Amino acid sequence: MPAISVEVATAASVFYLALLLKSRKGKKKRKTWVRKFLEKGSVHGKLLLEDLRLDGAGFINFLRMSTSDFEILLRMVAPKISRRNTKYRKAITPDIRLAITLRYLASGDSFTSLMYTFRISKQTISTVVPEVCEALISALKGYIKVSKQKGCIVKFYFFLSLSLSPYISGI
Repeated sequence: MPAISVEVATAASVFYLALLLKSRKGKKKRKTWVRKFLEKGSVHGKLLLEDLRLDGAGFINFLRMSTSDFEILLRMVAPKISRRNTKYRKAITPDIRLAITLRYLASGDSFTSLMYTFRISKQTISTVVPEVCEALISALKGYIKVSKQKGCIVKFYFFLSLSLSPYISGI
């Protein structure tokens, strides 16, 4: 086997290192997992709800229901929509989860718009809204008629006996 000169071995090593460095340049290392303005999301949503509760008319305008109706509805669905805190992050509280869903149902805002309002990622909101809607349907089964049409569109028909009927019109 012929001996390799030192110059050839050095050139091959330099070429190999250059290829390694070039392949690593394309991959950016993730700096953060959460965008800066979303870091204190649950705290911001909690403060928003507290401020709106102090201003009764603002609460009604924002969620299309009174604080007392919100509390009644919250007591009905809270056990189904509660989540546990983990070592890595705090869970979104049931009142925030319900407020996000009611705001979505009342206004038809996009998930992106809700993300900036509640400071919770739109990916999280996209899982919260269906979960809370299912909890609302199961909690209010005696008060609503659920019909499924093409494309799995669910419409709510509230009976007049339910005190929430003037506030929620459905999906």
